[in-house]
Amino acid sequence: QVRLVESGGGLVQPGGSLRLSCAASGIIFSIGPMGWYRRAPGKERELVAVIGIGGNTNYGDSVKGRFTISRGNTKNTLSLQMNSLKPEDTAVYYCNAEITSRGRRNEYWGQGTQVTVSS
Repeated sequence: QVRLVESGGGLVQPGGSLRLSCAASGIIFSIGPMGWYRRAPGKERELVAVIGIGGNTNYGDSVKGRFTISRGNTKNTLSLQMNSLKPEDTAVYYCNAEITSRGRRNEYWGQGTQVTVSS
């Protein structure tokens, strides 16, 4: 069974930094694009950042210049470096990936990790 597990969330003061990680496990043949999404209370889920298999990246307008997405050397891991955090970045952050397993390609989501930016 394929799983995505996030880690690294927590409470941080405005202007601070956090690093989120996501690890894919299970019977995996290949992983396509991976990304981070977030959902704040009372709001719809929004794109934070995505990264393709070639390393091309795309960021949501609200995080450009502050967040950096990267894939690990093993290609089964994903990170999000978040700098200059603002209270409006408070949300549950979800890891997402397109994964081919047992001959089938599906979209997978992690369980989410809470990020709270507050003084």
